[in-house]
Amino acid sequence: MREFKGRVSAEGKRVAIVVSRFNEAVSARLLEGALDTLRRHGASDELIDIYWTPGSWEMTLVVKLLAERGKYDGILALGAIVRGETPHFDFIASETAKGLARAMLDHGVPVAFGVITADTMDQALDRAGGKAGNKGSVAAEALMEMMNLVSEI
Repeated sequence: MREFKGRVSAEGKRVAIVVSRFNEAVSARLLEGALDTLRRHGASDELIDIYWTPGSWEMTLVVKLLAERGKYDGILALGAIVRGETPHFDFIASETAKGLARAMLDHGVPVAFGVITADTMDQALDRAGGKAGNKGSVAAEALMEMMNLVSEI
C-alpha cells in the first residue's frame, strides 16, 4: 500500500496571494500571518506575488486569471466578509467560495481559502491573529500541503 501526503514546505514554490482590501484591518493581519508561515517553511520572497482586490467578490476573477495562466504552484485567497444587517453577506460569502473552488477545479491549481466569514468585526479580528489564531497562517499551511501533494500526483 502506498500513501501520499503533502509536505508543509514552500521551498521553490511560486505562490500568488490575492488579498481583499475591504475590511483591510483584518485582511492585512491575515497576510502577515500567511507570509510569516510561508517564510518559516522555506518560501522565497522573490517567488511570492501579492495582488490586492477591492473586495472578496472581485478576488474570484483575479484568482481565476492567475490559475488559468499557470505560472503559480498555488494561490492563497485572503479576506474577511463580516455580516451586516442585510442578506448581502450571504450572497458575497457563498459566491466567493464557489468562485474560488471553481478556479481551483477548472485549472488544477491549489487555491487555499483564507477568507474569514464572521458575524462581527471582533470575531474576524479574533481569527486574524487574536484569540482564535491566525487563519491566514492556517490557510498558508494548507496551501503548502496541497502544492506538494498535487506535485506528487
